Amino acid sequence: MKKWFAVIGDPIAQSKSPEMHNKWLEIEGIDATYIPILVKPEDLEKAIQSLSLLGVSGFNVTIPHKTAIIPYLDEVDETAREMGAVNTVVRLSNGKLKGYNTDGDGFVRSLEDKIGIQKRHLPVLIIGAGGAARGIAFSLKKHGYQNITVTNRTRSKAEELIADLGTGNAIEYDEASDTLAQYKILIQTTPAGMKYSDLHLPISIDRMSKETIAADIVYNPLMTPFLKHAHNIGATVVTGLGMFVHQGAIAFEHWLGQYPNTNLMIEKLTSQLESE
Repeated sequence: MKKWFAVIGDPIAQSKSPEMHNKWLEIEGIDATYIPILVKPEDLEKAIQSLSLLGVSGFNVTIPHKTAIIPYLDEVDETAREMGAVNTVVRLSNGKLKGYNTDGDGFVRSLEDKIGIQKRHLPVLIIGAGGAARGIAFSLKKHGYQNITVTNRTRSKAEELIADLGTGNAIEYDEASDTLAQYKILIQTTPAGMKYSDLHLPISIDRMSKETIAADIVYNPLMTPFLKHAHNIGATVVTGLGMFVHQGAIAFEHWLGQYPNTNLMIEKLTSQLESE
């Protein structure tokens, strides 16, 4: 049977995952296809059952399902379980579904492609405490970043992430806005700025320093309001595209055992998103 893959989320129309994975499948000569599926939060359990019943080979999970999906999987990789977030699901040979998290490592690869590995000592502020934030926080810790703060509208959620992480601090959005200049790496993990989303940045970035490294996980549009502000004041900008491509490549490797050409894909999608 022909293999097929998918990405589930809400919204999903903005996703470049189908284009990226279908191109990789074509380049690698693999007879398979990859499709987007809109799944509302209230339909998540039924959607997972349907995907399994229809023989999906594997699928990606995006906002807002990365944490909510865990109870519906047969197995979860230990690292993903520690993170409390899954963005990649593999259908095993026995038909069971196993969850992984490729977001964090994809983000760190993208960040260090831009800034190198010599800045791991700098203070980091992660904006948001959802599934993507959890993946990034755990991967940053794994790669040696030692000074991590998480800010969230609900402080208890940020505190829960920090407790699970075993290091760092949790603060509310107001405090983050007031102390923004002291953080040298800012990581925006909320859907704010995403195409088709009407959400706005949850904190004020007026105090961002030009010495800041500003990274956003949103990749469509390529330059979010957060990154435009950083660029305008002369700060270093890391778009979400590198993370998107690398996390996808790691997922592709989980499914098919080979790591696709990421440089080619970043060039292709950068050109396309800039033209849009």
